[in-house]
Amino acid sequence: QLQLVESGGGLVQPGGSLRLSCVASEFTKDHSAVAWFRQAPGKEREGVSCISGADDSTYYSNSVRGRFTISRDKAKNTVYLQMNLLKPEDSGVYYCAADRSCHLYAGDSYRRRSHLEYEVWGQGTQVTVST
Repeated sequence: QLQLVESGGGLVQPGGSLRLSCVASEFTKDHSAVAWFRQAPGKEREGVSCISGADDSTYYSNSVRGRFTISRDKAKNTVYLQMNLLKPEDSGVYYCAADRSCHLYAGDSYRRRSHLEYEVWGQGTQVTVST
């Protein structure tokens, strides 16, 4: 059964950077697209980025586009989320999830509840942006 393990979270000052990693036991055809979500206390889980399994197309929420970069190392079964110019509102538990395709957008429309499409999740890693 596919397992996902996130790492790389921590405490960083505003304007700083972190790189999160999501290591998979294996990426199969049914779980080749990987998304990153985050969840702050009392808030709904929010999709921030996804990389497709078919052609490594990438997708970002408006709140992180231009600051975050998602990438994949197939040899290492790892998907990364490089986070730059971090803001306090980026704080939360970051999770990776895998499915057959990315669900972050329907056409040009961001899907607020795309997390409901994913069944396989990692345990999460805490990111805190604060002085």
